[in-house]
Amino acid sequence: MDFDLLIQQPEFKRNDEWERDFLQQIAGMKVQIDNEQPQTGPDGWPYLFARTGPEGTEPITKVVPWLAGRGIGLAINAHKMLPDYIFPYGMLWNFVETGRFLNPEVKTRTGEAVYHEGKKLVMGGPSEKYLPPYVREVLRDFLKAQGLITPKILVISTPDFSEVDLMFSTDSLNNLPRKDHRILADRLAWFLPLHYTLVLGPEEGFPPFVPL
Repeated sequence: MDFDLLIQQPEFKRNDEWERDFLQQIAGMKVQIDNEQPQTGPDGWPYLFARTGPEGTEPITKVVPWLAGRGIGLAINAHKMLPDYIFPYGMLWNFVETGRFLNPEVKTRTGEAVYHEGKKLVMGGPSEKYLPPYVREVLRDFLKAQGLITPKILVISTPDFSEVDLMFSTDSLNNLPRKDHRILADRLAWFLPLHYTLVLGPEEGFPPFVPL
């Protein structure tokens, strides 16, 4: 479907197919930047506001890497009553690293993380592809602003990498109370690709965690 027709579709018609078409087309487009300074969205996160149209001069392929290095999201056509699309930071750096905003073939897992004794797992620090240095810096800055100065992480994976968890040590997060785990996890999720599985838990029983 033509992009102009795509963004004229009413909200109730914007299904998964609409999203796939939108993301595929926007990746090759140029946009007009509304304001060079990021704006705070209703969710409290910083976004660059950009709009599509014939006046667009900035290629998305250049805008997205710039945002990825700064921990900023992207709002497309935020001048409308409802923006056409809101990109959290994690979707942007996923595009930089993989060429895709979404990885739909990877199943998202939710719920309590349980690691059964005897199940073969690989544990260690993240690769630069999985968690690039610039993303780690953005995450450190965010946590430091919350008073969490020395965060530690561990990647836990099955040998075939079909299941990969990014675990944050609650010991290193000032022994974060369990009642606050969900709040912090939801905030950290904004920084990560949508298919990443995030876990918060104590270090006991695991190999040494590494500094974020």
